[in-house]
Amino acid sequence: MPDLRTPRPRETWPDVAKGVCILLVVLWHVVAKHYQQVDWDTSLPVSGAWGTLGEQLLTLRMPLFFTVSGLFAVSAVGRPWRVLARTRVAKFGYLYVVWLLIHTAVLTQAPSFDTARARGVGELVEELTISPTNLWYLLALALYFVVARVTRRVPTAWLLAAAFLLSAVAAAHLVPVPGNRGQVLQNLAFFLAGLRLRPAIEAYARTTTTPRAGLAALAYAVALGLMALLGAQRWFGVWPLVSVLATACGVAAAVLASRHLPRTTRALGGLGTRTLPIYVMHLPLLAVLDRLLDGPLRALEPRVTVLAVVEPALLTAVLVGVCLLLHRVLLRAHLTALFALPSRRGSRTGSTLGA
Repeated sequence: MPDLRTPRPRETWPDVAKGVCILLVVLWHVVAKHYQQVDWDTSLPVSGAWGTLGEQLLTLRMPLFFTVSGLFAVSAVGRPWRVLARTRVAKFGYLYVVWLLIHTAVLTQAPSFDTARARGVGELVEELTISPTNLWYLLALALYFVVARVTRRVPTAWLLAAAFLLSAVAAAHLVPVPGNRGQVLQNLAFFLAGLRLRPAIEAYARTTTTPRAGLAALAYAVALGLMALLGAQRWFGVWPLVSVLATACGVAAAVLASRHLPRTTRALGGLGTRTLPIYVMHLPLLAVLDRLLDGPLRALEPRVTVLAVVEPALLTAVLVGVCLLLHRVLLRAHLTALFALPSRRGSRTGSTLGA
Protein backbone atom coordinates (compact mmCIF):
# COMPACT_ATOMS: atom_id res chain seq x y z
CA MET A 1 0.00 0.00 0.00
CA PRO A 2 1.49 3.39 -0.94
CA ASP A 3 2.59 5.77 1.81
CA LEU A 4 -0.03 8.52 1.84
CA ARG A 5 1.61 10.59 4.56
CA THR A 6 2.23 14.21 3.65
CA PRO A 7 5.97 14.97 3.47
CA ARG A 8 7.14 17.17 6.31
CA PRO A 9 7.76 20.69 5.02
CA ARG A 10 11.34 21.96 5.13
CA GLU A 11 12.12 23.93 8.26
CA THR A 12 12.77 27.60 7.54
CA TRP A 13 15.02 28.45 10.47
CA PRO A 14 18.19 26.81 9.06
CA ASP A 15 17.93 28.98 5.95
CA VAL A 16 17.34 32.04 8.13
CA ALA A 17 20.45 31.16 10.13
CA LYS A 18 22.51 30.76 6.96
CA GLY A 19 21.19 34.07 5.66
CA VAL A 20 22.32 35.83 8.83
CA CYS A 21 25.70 34.10 8.68
CA ILE A 22 26.44 35.14 5.10
CA LEU A 23 25.53 38.74 5.94
CA LEU A 24 27.92 38.62 8.90
CA VAL A 25 30.68 37.19 6.69
CA VAL A 26 30.30 40.00 4.16
CA LEU A 27 30.04 42.62 6.92
CA TRP A 28 33.23 41.36 8.56
CA HIS A 29 35.17 41.58 5.30
CA VAL A 30 33.80 45.06 4.64
CA VAL A 31 34.92 46.21 8.09
CA ALA A 32 38.31 44.49 8.22
CA LYS A 33 39.44 44.95 4.63
CA HIS A 34 37.91 48.31 3.70
CA TYR A 35 36.28 50.30 6.47
CA GLN A 36 39.12 50.18 8.98
CA GLN A 37 41.61 51.21 6.30
CA VAL A 38 39.83 54.58 5.92
CA ASP A 39 40.96 57.47 8.12
CA TRP A 40 37.53 58.48 9.40
CA ASP A 41 37.78 62.02 10.75
CA THR A 42 35.28 61.78 13.59
CA SER A 43 35.44 62.16 17.34
CA LEU A 44 33.28 59.07 17.82
CA PRO A 45 35.04 55.67 18.11
CA VAL A 46 32.85 54.17 15.40
CA SER A 47 35.65 52.43 13.51
CA GLY A 48 36.80 50.65 16.64
CA ALA A 49 33.22 49.75 17.53
CA TRP A 50 32.60 48.13 14.14
CA GLY A 51 35.90 46.26 14.41
CA THR A 52 35.14 45.01 17.92
CA LEU A 53 31.68 43.86 16.86
CA GLY A 54 33.10 41.91 13.94
CA GLU A 55 35.82 40.28 16.02
CA GLN A 56 33.42 39.23 18.77
CA LEU A 57 31.02 37.66 16.29
CA LEU A 58 33.78 35.34 15.05
CA THR A 59 32.41 32.87 17.59
CA LEU A 60 28.98 32.95 15.94
CA ARG A 61 29.08 33.27 12.17
CA MET A 62 31.18 30.30 11.06
CA PRO A 63 30.32 27.83 13.87
CA LEU A 64 26.61 28.42 13.21
CA PHE A 65 27.15 28.27 9.45
CA PHE A 66 28.94 24.91 9.74
CA THR A 67 26.41 23.51 12.20
CA VAL A 68 23.60 24.18 9.72
CA SER A 69 25.74 22.77 6.90
CA GLY A 70 26.14 19.61 8.96
CA LEU A 71 22.37 19.36 9.40
CA PHE A 72 21.94 19.47 5.63
CA ALA A 73 24.74 16.93 5.07
CA VAL A 74 23.10 13.92 6.73
CA SER A 75 21.67 12.34 3.57
CA ALA A 76 24.76 13.12 1.47
CA VAL A 77 27.15 11.40 3.87
CA GLY A 78 25.04 8.24 3.70
CA ARG A 79 25.42 7.94 -0.07
CA PRO A 80 27.97 5.63 -1.76
CA TRP A 81 31.53 6.94 -1.94
CA ARG A 82 31.34 7.48 -5.69
CA VAL A 83 28.27 9.71 -5.38
CA LEU A 84 29.57 11.61 -2.36
CA ALA A 85 32.94 12.17 -4.00
CA ARG A 86 31.38 13.82 -7.03
CA THR A 87 28.43 15.70 -5.55
CA ARG A 88 30.24 17.08 -2.52
CA VAL A 89 34.00 16.51 -2.34
CA ALA A 90 34.84 17.18 -5.98
CA LYS A 91 32.21 19.92 -6.22
CA PHE A 92 33.56 22.03 -3.38
CA GLY A 93 37.18 21.31 -4.28
CA TYR A 94 36.49 22.37 -7.86
CA LEU A 95 34.75 25.58 -6.78
CA TYR A 96 37.64 26.41 -4.47
CA VAL A 97 40.17 26.11 -7.30
CA VAL A 98 38.07 28.04 -9.82
CA TRP A 99 37.30 30.95 -7.51
CA LEU A 100 40.80 31.05 -6.04
CA LEU A 101 42.14 31.62 -9.55
CA ILE A 102 39.49 34.30 -10.18
CA HIS A 103 40.25 36.03 -6.89
CA THR A 104 43.98 35.92 -7.58
CA ALA A 105 43.51 37.49 -11.01
CA VAL A 106 41.21 40.25 -9.75
CA LEU A 107 43.35 41.06 -6.72
CA THR A 108 46.42 41.65 -8.88
CA GLN A 109 44.57 44.76 -10.08
CA ALA A 110 44.02 45.94 -6.50
CA PRO A 111 47.48 45.77 -4.89
CA SER A 112 46.51 48.10 -2.03
CA PHE A 113 43.49 46.03 -0.98
CA ASP A 114 44.22 44.54 2.43
CA THR A 115 43.82 40.80 1.96
CA ALA A 116 45.98 37.75 1.41
CA ARG A 117 46.73 36.88 -2.21
CA ALA A 118 49.28 34.72 -4.02
CA ARG A 119 52.20 36.71 -5.42
CA GLY A 120 53.87 33.79 -7.13
CA VAL A 121 53.45 30.17 -8.15
CA GLY A 122 54.75 28.86 -4.83
CA GLU A 123 52.26 30.91 -2.82
CA LEU A 124 49.44 29.85 -5.15
CA VAL A 125 50.31 26.18 -4.57
CA GLU A 126 50.26 26.80 -0.81
CA GLU A 127 46.84 28.44 -1.04
CA LEU A 128 45.54 25.51 -3.06
CA THR A 129 46.72 23.00 -0.48
CA ILE A 130 47.85 23.91 3.05
CA SER A 131 47.15 27.63 3.57
CA PRO A 132 43.61 28.32 2.35
CA THR A 133 42.52 31.86 1.52
CA ASN A 134 39.30 33.73 2.27
CA LEU A 135 37.57 30.97 0.27
CA TRP A 136 38.58 28.44 2.91
CA TYR A 137 34.96 27.46 3.63
CA LEU A 138 34.80 25.65 0.27
CA LEU A 139 37.97 23.67 0.89
CA ALA A 140 36.83 22.93 4.44
CA LEU A 141 33.53 21.47 3.22
CA ALA A 142 35.33 19.18 0.77
CA LEU A 143 37.56 17.91 3.59
CA TYR A 144 34.74 17.69 6.13
CA PHE A 145 32.64 15.43 3.91
CA VAL A 146 35.60 13.06 3.59
CA VAL A 147 36.13 13.04 7.36
CA ALA A 148 32.42 12.52 7.99
CA ARG A 149 32.28 9.54 5.61
CA VAL A 150 35.47 7.92 6.89
CA THR A 151 34.34 8.22 10.53
CA ARG A 152 30.76 7.03 10.00
CA ARG A 153 31.24 4.07 12.33
CA VAL A 154 33.07 6.00 15.05
CA PRO A 155 30.80 6.54 18.09
CA THR A 156 29.44 10.07 18.22
CA ALA A 157 30.80 10.83 21.69
CA TRP A 158 34.35 9.86 20.75
CA LEU A 159 34.22 11.63 17.40
CA LEU A 160 32.92 14.92 18.79
CA ALA A 161 35.34 14.79 21.72
CA ALA A 162 38.25 14.45 19.31
CA ALA A 163 36.89 17.18 17.03
CA PHE A 164 36.39 19.65 19.87
CA LEU A 165 39.85 18.83 21.22
CA LEU A 166 41.25 19.69 17.78
CA SER A 167 39.21 22.90 17.80
CA ALA A 168 40.61 23.88 21.19
CA VAL A 169 44.18 23.13 20.11
CA ALA A 170 43.85 25.18 16.92
CA ALA A 171 42.08 28.09 18.66
CA ALA A 172 44.87 28.22 21.25
CA HIS A 173 47.45 28.26 18.41
CA LEU A 174 49.16 25.17 19.81
CA VAL A 175 49.73 24.04 16.21
CA PRO A 176 50.83 26.14 13.21
CA VAL A 177 47.79 27.88 11.70
CA PRO A 178 48.98 29.99 8.74
CA GLY A 179 46.36 31.63 6.56
CA ASN A 180 42.94 30.24 7.40
CA ARG A 181 44.15 26.76 8.34
CA GLY A 182 43.13 27.44 11.92
CA GLN A 183 39.55 28.11 10.85
CA VAL A 184 39.45 24.78 9.02
CA LEU A 185 40.66 22.93 12.11
CA GLN A 186 38.47 24.86 14.55
CA ASN A 187 35.15 24.43 12.75
CA LEU A 188 35.22 20.72 11.91
CA ALA A 189 33.63 20.08 15.30
CA PHE A 190 30.58 22.17 14.45
CA PHE A 191 30.02 20.48 11.09
CA LEU A 192 30.22 17.07 12.75
CA ALA A 193 27.95 18.24 15.57
CA GLY A 194 25.32 19.33 13.07
CA LEU A 195 25.67 16.00 11.27
CA ARG A 196 25.67 13.68 14.30
CA LEU A 197 23.38 15.65 16.63
CA ARG A 198 20.70 16.56 14.12
CA PRO A 199 17.79 15.00 16.10
CA ALA A 200 18.88 16.81 19.27
CA ILE A 201 19.32 20.13 17.46
CA GLU A 202 15.92 19.79 15.78
CA ALA A 203 14.32 18.97 19.13
CA TYR A 204 15.99 22.03 20.66
CA ALA A 205 14.62 24.15 17.82
CA ARG A 206 11.09 22.75 18.17
CA THR A 207 10.99 23.41 21.90
CA THR A 208 12.60 26.85 21.79
CA THR A 209 10.57 29.55 23.52
CA THR A 210 11.22 33.24 23.96
CA PRO A 211 12.43 32.79 27.58
CA ARG A 212 14.73 29.95 26.53
CA ALA A 213 16.11 32.04 23.69
CA GLY A 214 16.63 34.89 26.13
CA LEU A 215 18.61 32.63 28.45
CA ALA A 216 20.72 31.42 25.53
CA ALA A 217 21.41 35.01 24.50
CA LEU A 218 22.31 35.97 28.06
CA ALA A 219 24.68 33.03 28.45
CA TYR A 220 26.37 33.90 25.16
CA ALA A 221 26.63 37.60 26.01
CA VAL A 222 28.16 36.89 29.42
CA ALA A 223 30.66 34.39 28.01
CA LEU A 224 31.55 36.73 25.15
CA GLY A 225 32.03 39.64 27.53
CA LEU A 226 34.24 37.62 29.86
CA MET A 227 36.32 36.32 26.97
CA ALA A 228 36.87 39.87 25.69
CA LEU A 229 37.51 41.31 29.16
CA LEU A 230 40.07 38.66 30.06
CA GLY A 231 41.63 38.47 26.60
CA ALA A 232 40.91 34.75 26.72
CA GLN A 233 40.36 34.08 23.02
CA ARG A 234 43.44 31.86 22.89
CA TRP A 235 42.96 30.16 26.25
CA PHE A 236 42.64 26.44 25.75
CA GLY A 237 38.99 25.42 25.31
CA VAL A 238 37.51 28.91 25.59
CA TRP A 239 36.82 29.56 21.90
CA PRO A 240 34.96 26.26 21.30
CA LEU A 241 32.90 26.70 24.47
CA VAL A 242 31.86 30.26 23.62
CA SER A 243 31.11 29.14 20.05
CA VAL A 244 28.80 26.40 21.34
CA LEU A 245 26.87 29.02 23.32
CA ALA A 246 26.84 31.28 20.26
CA THR A 247 25.45 28.49 18.09
CA ALA A 248 22.70 27.72 20.60
CA CYS A 249 21.82 31.42 20.68
CA GLY A 250 21.88 31.64 16.88
CA VAL A 251 19.61 28.64 16.44
CA ALA A 252 17.12 29.99 18.98
CA ALA A 253 17.10 33.44 17.37
CA ALA A 254 16.59 31.95 13.90
CA VAL A 255 13.71 29.81 15.18
CA LEU A 256 11.95 32.77 16.80
CA ALA A 257 12.44 34.89 13.68
CA SER A 258 10.95 32.16 11.49
CA ARG A 259 7.92 31.93 13.79
CA HIS A 260 7.16 35.59 14.40
CA LEU A 261 8.78 37.67 11.63
CA PRO A 262 7.47 36.38 8.30
CA ARG A 263 8.91 39.19 6.16
CA THR A 264 12.31 38.90 7.80
CA THR A 265 12.13 35.13 7.39
CA ARG A 266 11.43 35.41 3.67
CA ALA A 267 14.30 37.84 3.16
CA LEU A 268 16.88 36.02 5.26
CA GLY A 269 15.67 32.60 4.16
CA GLY A 270 16.04 33.69 0.55
CA LEU A 271 19.63 34.70 1.21
CA GLY A 272 20.19 31.42 3.03
CA THR A 273 19.35 29.46 -0.11
CA ARG A 274 21.69 31.61 -2.24
CA THR A 275 24.81 31.77 -0.13
CA LEU A 276 27.24 30.40 -2.71
CA PRO A 277 27.28 33.32 -5.19
CA ILE A 278 27.49 35.81 -2.33
CA TYR A 279 30.34 33.94 -0.68
CA VAL A 280 32.51 33.52 -3.77
CA MET A 281 31.91 36.91 -5.41
CA HIS A 282 31.71 39.49 -2.64
CA LEU A 283 35.44 39.78 -1.93
CA PRO A 284 36.67 40.64 -5.46
CA LEU A 285 33.72 43.01 -5.79
CA LEU A 286 34.72 44.60 -2.47
CA ALA A 287 38.26 45.05 -3.80
CA VAL A 288 36.85 46.88 -6.83
CA LEU A 289 34.56 49.05 -4.69
CA ASP A 290 37.40 49.81 -2.29
CA ARG A 291 39.45 51.17 -5.17
CA LEU A 292 36.53 53.15 -6.61
CA LEU A 293 35.65 54.67 -3.23
CA ASP A 294 39.20 55.63 -2.31
CA GLY A 295 39.11 59.01 -4.08
CA PRO A 296 35.62 60.10 -2.97
CA LEU A 297 36.29 59.13 0.65
CA ARG A 298 39.58 61.01 0.69
CA ALA A 299 37.80 64.07 -0.68
CA LEU A 300 35.34 64.18 2.22
CA GLU A 301 36.42 67.10 4.42
CA PRO A 302 35.59 66.43 7.15
CA ARG A 303 34.49 62.82 7.12
CA VAL A 304 30.75 62.80 7.71
CA THR A 305 30.03 61.13 11.04
CA VAL A 306 26.74 59.67 9.83
CA LEU A 307 28.52 58.04 6.89
CA ALA A 308 31.17 56.64 9.23
CA VAL A 309 28.44 55.05 11.33
CA VAL A 310 26.42 53.46 8.52
CA GLU A 311 28.94 52.78 5.73
CA PRO A 312 29.67 49.13 6.67
CA ALA A 313 25.97 48.22 6.69
CA LEU A 314 25.30 50.12 3.46
CA LEU A 315 28.26 48.59 1.66
CA THR A 316 27.30 45.12 2.86
CA ALA A 317 23.80 45.55 1.42
CA VAL A 318 25.21 46.83 -1.88
CA LEU A 319 27.64 43.93 -2.18
CA VAL A 320 24.98 41.31 -1.47
CA GLY A 321 22.63 42.87 -4.01
CA VAL A 322 25.32 43.09 -6.69
CA CYS A 323 26.38 39.48 -6.05
CA LEU A 324 22.83 38.19 -6.52
CA LEU A 325 22.31 40.31 -9.63
CA LEU A 326 25.61 39.20 -11.15
CA HIS A 327 24.76 35.59 -10.34
CA ARG A 328 21.56 35.86 -12.38
CA VAL A 329 23.43 37.47 -15.26
CA LEU A 330 26.09 34.76 -15.29
CA LEU A 331 23.51 31.98 -15.23
CA ARG A 332 21.66 33.58 -18.13
CA ALA A 333 24.97 33.67 -19.97
CA HIS A 334 25.20 29.90 -19.37
CA LEU A 335 28.28 30.25 -17.16
CA THR A 336 26.94 27.66 -14.75
CA ALA A 337 30.38 26.08 -14.43
CA LEU A 338 31.28 28.96 -12.11
CA PHE A 339 28.82 27.66 -9.53
CA ALA A 340 28.64 23.90 -10.01
CA LEU A 341 30.84 21.03 -11.06
CA PRO A 342 30.35 20.48 -14.81
CA SER A 343 29.04 17.12 -15.90
CA ARG A 344 28.52 15.39 -19.22
CA ARG A 345 24.79 15.92 -18.81
CA GLY A 346 25.16 19.64 -18.09
CA SER A 347 25.94 21.66 -15.04
CA ARG A 348 23.73 22.05 -12.05
CA THR A 349 23.23 25.62 -10.94
CA GLY A 350 23.75 25.17 -7.23
CA SER A 351 23.41 28.35 -5.24
CA THR A 352 23.68 27.28 -1.62
CA LEU A 353 26.69 26.28 0.45
CA GLY A 354 26.86 23.11 2.46
CA ALA A 355 23.64 21.60 1.13
